[in-house]
Amino acid sequence: MLKTKKRDISYKPAGQFEDTRFEKIHNVIFESSEEASMMVAEEIADLIREKQSKGQQCVLGLATGSSPIRVYDELVRMHREEGLSFKNVISFNLDEYLPMDKENRQSYHHFMHEQLFDHVDILLENVHIPDGMVSPESVKEYCLDYEKKIKDAGGIDFQLLGIGRTGHIGFNEPGSHYNSGTRVITLDHITRVDAAPAFLGIDNVPRKAITMGIATVRSAGRIVLLAWGRNKADIIKETVEGEISPEVPATYLQEHENCTFVLDEAAGSELTRNKTPWLVDESLEWTEDLTAKAVVWLCEKTGKSILRLTDKDYNDNGMSGLLTQEDSYDLNIRMFNRLQHTITGWPGGKPGADESKRPERAEPDKKRVIIFSPHPDDDVISMGGTFDRLIQQGHEVHVAYQTSGNIAVSDKDALRYAEISKSISKSGEAQNIIDAIKAKSESSVDPIQVRTLKGNIRRGESYAATRYLGLDDANVHFLDLPFYETGTVKKNSLSEEDIEIMIAIIKKVEPHQIYAAGDLADPHGTHKTCLDAVFEAVKRLKPEPFMNDCWLWLYRGAWHEWDIHQIDMAVPMSPDQVLKKRNAIFCHQSQKDGVMFQGNDSREFWMRAEERNKETAEKYNALGLADYAAMEAFVRHIF
Repeated sequence: MLKTKKRDISYKPAGQFEDTRFEKIHNVIFESSEEASMMVAEEIADLIREKQSKGQQCVLGLATGSSPIRVYDELVRMHREEGLSFKNVISFNLDEYLPMDKENRQSYHHFMHEQLFDHVDILLENVHIPDGMVSPESVKEYCLDYEKKIKDAGGIDFQLLGIGRTGHIGFNEPGSHYNSGTRVITLDHITRVDAAPAFLGIDNVPRKAITMGIATVRSAGRIVLLAWGRNKADIIKETVEGEISPEVPATYLQEHENCTFVLDEAAGSELTRNKTPWLVDESLEWTEDLTAKAVVWLCEKTGKSILRLTDKDYNDNGMSGLLTQEDSYDLNIRMFNRLQHTITGWPGGKPGADESKRPERAEPDKKRVIIFSPHPDDDVISMGGTFDRLIQQGHEVHVAYQTSGNIAVSDKDALRYAEISKSISKSGEAQNIIDAIKAKSESSVDPIQVRTLKGNIRRGESYAATRYLGLDDANVHFLDLPFYETGTVKKNSLSEEDIEIMIAIIKKVEPHQIYAAGDLADPHGTHKTCLDAVFEAVKRLKPEPFMNDCWLWLYRGAWHEWDIHQIDMAVPMSPDQVLKKRNAIFCHQSQKDGVMFQGNDSREFWMRAEERNKETAEKYNALGLADYAAMEAFVRHIF
């Protein structure tokens, strides 16, 4: 069962970190990116104040992207509420796309002013952001001049960094030289794929950029690198534990004397001390969850099923501590039964069954269920088979689409629908929408009538899918949470209005089960915000009597699946059910054939879902459990 874990993790400067034999860069892991961001902002604020007290300027190297946004939010709060002044701050940004007009909404100039500079008292003459419109003839001289300005300012005191999946810092892509300075660079394809959501498609992402060099970054007196989310975990492991290599430019930071990686739990999940702590600490406490994790890992490493593991397997792989109180035979049986009891064809509970051997309660026979879907297709992509099973087994199922998903509909699709509408009815409204779409510039925001049309397209597709599964229209709810309705990839923070909408639907249904998306690898963050909305609503409703009988189940979206040891409920699917799920996903036609927000996987969502469900079933089978065509997985969250 998934529970929030409290950890006593201090934010220490380099040199006070108790390193392991695997790690070569000081790093600290926080429970959440919010907590981590506040600590980093506090360090920056302390540095600014220290410099002020000495009558000195504070030179900051600043990053863009999603990682530092919370840091900037906290700095703005400190300025407004605590009087933190930025008048002594000189800033140098890492990079900028090329070509890129500074007025373009995708420019880093726009980003920095929107996130920080417009809200604090920094002097504009002290703000330095690479010019994305510098001419090819002048760019070399421009880059040399940027380096000179940094040196003339006394060098960078504090450099804030993010990290790309290629291991780039700034835009120093694989192959960047250790001694490189500010220069023009060609962006890696993976970097452009990751940037595609903000540009509404990879075709709109520039192919070049201006970036500070590795040597420029390394010259900073203090470096803090931020990384959030599971999609950064692999590159963090490679950077922190791997060898220094130009193929992973961030590894150059291993030789910096005052560098800290600040991570959330997901980003740090692949580090050896987290993924396989028994290889690091022989005296660790073997909890039940850790034991399950270790046994699954051992099966994968040895290629054996659980019941075939031997004492030698445990002893040879740093797990001898598990056998001090229990022999391998009994341990294997216990772990086998633990996993066996997660499998059920009755996600709403099987009437009259032994509850001790099943993940869900037998009573009541018929449950009221809410499936929260962040976007209008996450329900069928992530749990279409379970959705279908709940309906077929007679439960009162409701699906609540938390956002309109309008931004994920392309202008091409919207134009097609508008033209069809005009052909049916010669109204001026359809023509106005057609004109608005055709008049859009690359960086402009959809006007409200275009957003409404795109939202209606997704509503129609959602009804097609839920009707296909046999759900009554009355049980389909479109919440259109306000935080989402900005018309851009950047969304607002959750408001009281968002929470009240969530509370209202839960109180209306009084569910025995809530299903929510626990996939935080969504490339534009909507899943996390929607999950926060679920958690906050459930927290406020906890005193209500009906909540005593309500269980919250988390599913994963299109990007990652739960690890086997984490799973509390696995719902098998037959080949026919896999096909039915695929057809339900196909109802979302605007999200097929070149979907706008695919993240780092070029496959369509239905292909990812099928492969993921198949892999889950194969992993269960490899552990010695039943052989199914596919499985959907869930973790129970205790609130």
